[in-house]
Amino acid sequence: MAIKQSLKDLARRCGLEINRYGASASSEARFFKVIETHRIDTVIDVGANDGGYGQLLRRGGYKGAIVSFEPLQEEHARLLAATKGDANWFVAPRMALGDENREVEINVAGNSCSSSILPMNQRHELAAPKSRYVAVQRVPMRRLDEVTHPAIEKNRSILLKIDTQGFEMPVLNGADKLLNVITGLQLELSVTQLYDGQVLYLDMIHWLQRRGFELWGVIPGFVEHATGRLLQFDGVFFRSK
Repeated sequence: MAIKQSLKDLARRCGLEINRYGASASSEARFFKVIETHRIDTVIDVGANDGGYGQLLRRGGYKGAIVSFEPLQEEHARLLAATKGDANWFVAPRMALGDENREVEINVAGNSCSSSILPMNQRHELAAPKSRYVAVQRVPMRRLDEVTHPAIEKNRSILLKIDTQGFEMPVLNGADKLLNVITGLQLELSVTQLYDGQVLYLDMIHWLQRRGFELWGVIPGFVEHATGRLLQFDGVFFRSK
């Protein structure tokens, strides 16, 4: 027991934390447990960036279909490269997803992953200065309900993951039909206003509850290092029984 504590103390001094990998102590392990519980065999990855989420799924043992969407040009190219050799991971043509079909401008963040169609709030910039916008790209926007792909149309046990930096509600509004058939969702939720016009976590949770989904898990995300305050987290939702 003393050796175990000494190893933990050493890890903390190095900026690391050692915990047992299991559903009771690890949010990642809990996530893969609920994926297994609900027999998810298709993941729609909206806001895939360079494919990190899909790679996490594969490392965790998920072998089902992945359909990824990414609007940014360089990230989309890296996403395509990441999926080479994976016959069950599909990348849609470069596009944003929202509540209507039109062309939009997406703000490119310095750290890429904070890019959004919405204006960035000053709170976000102060908490993460490297996330400030550095460019703008024009991209087509489509409603998810109007995007066709065999892996989606099979209507099996689908998890819809949305990471669009405050633009999650327009994506959901463009997926009315899909929401009636999917099994679960994973959404990035903000505790405070990080993007102008975004819907915050409580309103989003209530919106999903009215549509028959309940919260199954929480995965911590963006933390303001100066204060320790949690600013964003991922909520994992599944259809109520």
